[in-house]
Amino acid sequence: MWGRIFSGLLALALSGPALADETAEQIGDAERGAIVYKKCSGCHQVGPDAVNRTGPHLNGVFDRKAGAIEGFFYSKSLMRAAADGLIWDLEHLDAYLENPKALVSGTRMSFRGLREKKDRDDVLAFLRLYSDNPQNIPEASPTALKKEVELSPEVLAIVGDVAYGEYLASECLTCHKRTGADDGIPSITLWHPEDFVVAMHAYKRKIRPHPVMQMMAGRLSDEEIAALAAYFAELK
Repeated sequence: MWGRIFSGLLALALSGPALADETAEQIGDAERGAIVYKKCSGCHQVGPDAVNRTGPHLNGVFDRKAGAIEGFFYSKSLMRAAADGLIWDLEHLDAYLENPKALVSGTRMSFRGLREKKDRDDVLAFLRLYSDNPQNIPEASPTALKKEVELSPEVLAIVGDVAYGEYLASECLTCHKRTGADDGIPSITLWHPEDFVVAMHAYKRKIRPHPVMQMMAGRLSDEEIAALAAYFAELK
């Protein structure tokens, strides 16, 4: 299967962008991949306006050297893999999506992976639309991904008090590791503040289905959530 895919990509590189959409179909269903990608969108943005958040943006990810996004704080394990020559080609992207920790054991990414091959193929077909290397495909128009919860500009504008966040964080740190390690409990270290705030309000409104987190978030004010977001964003 991989041989057919790489042959298709090579044919595209030789023939120019005219066959881009036709050849892109060989990986998977990009339209379905946009739906599956919602599992990733809380941390990774993609599209013309994408920026780094909890995870690095994924524009141009195909054939990019691992750890190459300037200004993003990668884990030591990912940087070691990059130093060893890890390239995000189709094979390694597929392996990472299937089981991130199997490929990079100390990654901070707490996502468990996509076990179904079709899901991975479709997500990769979707991401390929935003990757112009090596296929020379212009980035597609951004796909509208609805936010988990719509918050007012006033709530999002609250500047959290880091010291107060540290005081409040003791309960969080009974489960979440200060080091960012993921031992069955997702890491919240170095989360982008807005992503943290949105996630906590999603629990508070019981949009995210986790009874313990719903209870914890339900006790917090907007200012307390902002303080925790500020603290964990700087916790290295």
